[in-house]
Amino acid sequence: MTIVELKHVQKFIKGELLFESEQLAVKKQARIGLVGKNGSGKSTLLNLIIGKQETDQGQVNRYGSIKLLPQLKETETAESGGEVTQRYINHALAEKSDLLLADEPTTNLDQHHIEQLLNQFNHWQGALILVSHDRYFLDQLCEQIWEIDQRRIHVYQGNYSDYHEQKQAQIKQQEEAYHQYIEKKKQLERALVKKEQKAQRATKKPKQLSSSEARIKGAKPYFAKKQKKLHQNKKALETRIEKLESVEKVYQEAPIRMEHPQAEQLSGRTILRVENLPGQIGSRTLWKPTSFQIKGNDKVAIIGDNGTGKSTLVKKIINQVNGVQLSPAIKVGYFDQKLQELKLNQSILTYVSDHAIQSETLIRTCLARLNFSEDDVTKPIRTLSGGERVKVVLAKLLVSDANMLILDEPTNFLDIEAIEALESLLLSYPSTILFVSHDQRLIEQVATKLIVIRDQTIELFPGTYHEYLNPPKDESSHEQKLLVLETRISEVLSKLSIEPTEELEQQFQALLKEKQHIDE
Repeated sequence: MTIVELKHVQKFIKGELLFESEQLAVKKQARIGLVGKNGSGKSTLLNLIIGKQETDQGQVNRYGSIKLLPQLKETETAESGGEVTQRYINHALAEKSDLLLADEPTTNLDQHHIEQLLNQFNHWQGALILVSHDRYFLDQLCEQIWEIDQRRIHVYQGNYSDYHEQKQAQIKQQEEAYHQYIEKKKQLERALVKKEQKAQRATKKPKQLSSSEARIKGAKPYFAKKQKKLHQNKKALETRIEKLESVEKVYQEAPIRMEHPQAEQLSGRTILRVENLPGQIGSRTLWKPTSFQIKGNDKVAIIGDNGTGKSTLVKKIINQVNGVQLSPAIKVGYFDQKLQELKLNQSILTYVSDHAIQSETLIRTCLARLNFSEDDVTKPIRTLSGGERVKVVLAKLLVSDANMLILDEPTNFLDIEAIEALESLLLSYPSTILFVSHDQRLIEQVATKLIVIRDQTIELFPGTYHEYLNPPKDESSHEQKLLVLETRISEVLSKLSIEPTEELEQQFQALLKEKQHIDE
């Protein structure tokens, strides 16, 4: 059963084509992910499907009820963003329409509520078109991806990872086709040059003729005829070159290698020490007094449900409250959503270059990765959208003289392409990163350690997100116990080096004995 059918649809904005598609169809119980850059027309397409906007060409046929879950959710209550989002979702699902259009439904939801929403959508009996920048969410839910790219809507079968693989295969095919095109063109151009050289030599009667040529009556007409034939061959080659089907060169990301003068020196050294830090807001306890350490060049993700105190912990570290010790060698670069320090009248390049320690070439490369072209970098910041301003601030931090980045939800307001670019840049960043995020894929790819806040406790997990989600089946395994013991030994030893006490010494010796026992 078809719920919605789009035929020969075109949509224009201010006289310019936004997107077009020959034919699209939404079947019963379809699970479709809609992706594309910011501004490509995803929300507009949803509005066309539900009838809030009209097409400029083509038609949209609807054969069932449709409900739109909007990206911007209005509220006049004191509810949190996550509570507002969940209320909208519950209301939309309760209507039991044939097709639900969900525009960024995971906004403001923590991981627990994202998993809950996945469960709700998996039990949803109607069809679903989902706009989301959460790659994990798209992977878990979708069976088809619609991509708006180069003003056309392309359809891919499978989830987001399948779509990504197919895109990479297309890029590889295009690279091969481009190389074949260039080689064929060069071959024809070389042949053309040879014909031109022969034609030039044929313009004059040679001083010495071969015996066969000398016997030809009227040598002059003979050479004129020969020259004409060469020109005809030349013209044929030129026509072949003109008719050769051109293949566009695949865009290649410029290689990037960031360096920081102190990165190697700080590697493995304790740069942040948290000792008995309480998490109290008024009468509310976020976490009980906690202690942990972060070492130079660690990539640490802070994870936990909404309201557990992730941003509070970040602010305590930034402000270096009692219980937080930051190495004097550390300079922090901090990102939050307020973007208060933006200088709106400066150009992108000027703003990002201020206090940068990287070369202008690398700065431009970072900006290009975040989809700012050579022409874009001269634009004043005041002309940029919210998502673009976020990218500018992140680029500035990445190339700055800061040797520790603290990022609070850096992927909010970014499209998937920008998130993947940021992911690549963070992996290239040579120094320490501490970040808060609900983006599971970003955490999986970037974090080497985790700070987990749950049940009013903070735990430093010395491993990746995948290892955290998939602990060894035997909890008392040799490797797992050693990993935990070595972390505790390191923490106690660090305390002993600062303020040795008899109690710490006894604790240290007991841990060493326990480690020796496990080794034996």
